[in-house]
Amino acid sequence: MADTPDRPGLPDELIKLERSAEAERAKLAGLDPGAYEAQRVKWREASAAFHAAVTEYAKREDVTMSRYQLEQAVKRAVRHTREDPAV
Repeated sequence: MADTPDRPGLPDELIKLERSAEAERAKLAGLDPGAYEAQRVKWREASAAFHAAVTEYAKREDVTMSRYQLEQAVKRAVRHTREDPAV
């Protein structure tokens, strides 16, 4: 688990999964309809993997945040520490 000022107490695994989902989302920009749909599937799969991992992690006895709070904390840590890759 990483404990840095921008993401105190958030697990590296969740950070990596959210970064992966965001990277797949960023690839949607400027694609033609056929390629867009294929990339959208990749993004949704990466996003689903992130959400499943958040759900499992939030079930742990030592986690004090709700599932929602955990998800939002990870998203804030990923999205606010660097520029949006889609821009």
